[in-house]
Amino acid sequence: MQYDAVVLVSFGGPERAADVIPFLENVLRGKNVPRERMLEVAEHYYHFGGKSPINDQNRLLLSRLKEELDRDGPKLPVYWGNRNWEPYLTDTVSQMKQDGVGRALAFVTSAYSSYSGCRQYREDIQRAQEAVGTGAPAIDKIRAFYNHPGFIETMVANVKAALTELPDALVLFTAHSVPVSMAKSSRYEEQIREASRLVTAALGIHTWRMVWQSRSGPPSQPWLEPDISDVLKQTDAREVVIVPIGFLSDHMEVLYDLDEEARHVCEERGIRMVRAATAGAHPRFITMIRELIVERIEEWATKPALGVLGANHDICPLDCCPAPKR
Repeated sequence: MQYDAVVLVSFGGPERAADVIPFLENVLRGKNVPRERMLEVAEHYYHFGGKSPINDQNRLLLSRLKEELDRDGPKLPVYWGNRNWEPYLTDTVSQMKQDGVGRALAFVTSAYSSYSGCRQYREDIQRAQEAVGTGAPAIDKIRAFYNHPGFIETMVANVKAALTELPDALVLFTAHSVPVSMAKSSRYEEQIREASRLVTAALGIHTWRMVWQSRSGPPSQPWLEPDISDVLKQTDAREVVIVPIGFLSDHMEVLYDLDEEARHVCEERGIRMVRAATAGAHPRFITMIRELIVERIEEWATKPALGVLGANHDICPLDCCPAPKR
């Protein structure tokens, strides 16, 4: 398949305190989240001066990916557009049209299949194309890569580094909780558990658990459990390594929910805690993105994937990861 460009599609985040509420209103528009919860989350951003780390991390990822493609090919321009804050995806697609891009590959900053982690990104890409109108580039999303060797090897390296500090620790793999209804309509939970299992198998880890974090829905709505704070309050372990396997970079849910809230629980209970790094701009992770681009361009018959679930599909079925009923 012939492609003219790559576009990094991400969540977005505020750059200053004045951006926080408008950003969160973008994120939560149409969702059944109480305003009190939105204001509570806003305080997480204000704690860091109103600036989310996600944009700077995407700038670094963008820079490293450009270097990788310039060095090893394919030599494609790389764009960047966000769902919920500047640079907005619609503006990016408009620029791509002006630059003469006919077809692009989208790398979405989510490794897993779910409505919010895959389909919603695809819907936002479609809305951006419709807003730009005639001549907007065709954009194909790169497959979910939770079991790609490049992602697993990156996380193995990060967990191994954390375990050098606490070699006998209980390892807690954590990911963003989602409503049970969303989990049942996708393979999100299965893929998270498989990625965690692959990392533990590679390192020979036997003492580990899967936990969840950052739920935002009303108490009446069931979400994936157990919550990481509840587990930390109940565990007999005196040392824990927390692995944010569900996140690709150290953005707000990692910095606040883990480095602040979870660490506070650990300090109260006398638990030594180390938090493993996310994939970020790890060299193996950047190489993986290039490999995913090449496999799509060259239409590889066999795609790299570890474990028993196999490589995810390139083109999502029409009924894939439907929106949860509200």
